[in-house]
Amino acid sequence: MVAIASLSGCTSNPTNTTTNAISSTPTPSIARLRAKPKTSEPKAISGKTVNVTLYTSDIQCQEFVPQKVTLPATTPVTNAVGKIIQEQDTADFNVSGYRVRVRNGVATVDLRLSPQSKRQFASLSSCEQFALFGSLRKTLTSNPQWKIKDVRFTERGEDIVL
Repeated sequence: MVAIASLSGCTSNPTNTTTNAISSTPTPSIARLRAKPKTSEPKAISGKTVNVTLYTSDIQCQEFVPQKVTLPATTPVTNAVGKIIQEQDTADFNVSGYRVRVRNGVATVDLRLSPQSKRQFASLSSCEQFALFGSLRKTLTSNPQWKIKDVRFTERGEDIVL
């Protein structure tokens, strides 16, 4: 078993938490995301939107493919996490919500599985783990404006152990 905890450290950022919920309406292999931020996170410097690079897994689960997207400037970190999670939901694995907290350069992504999810985090294949956790980690640490150097994954506050 491997615990996914963190990668490295950075500068300090405000301590804020954001909560989102995800609908469990699967299409062929992707569920639709309905984000509903409750509080704030590190703000974008200007404008109502911000350009962000999302990193998602290639088909072979070997590399990350960058994709430029425009997200609301008020909660870009949370919205980026939501877009990655949205692509990972399937008919038997569904994340129903998540919270993102950034503190001192460490992002903690607290995930919530849907009660209807037939699979748990530990049942994900290495490719699925790469696609979900790897994409989140790469996206959060590769957008320099967020100053995130570490990423921690939890489920209801407990470290996710794989």
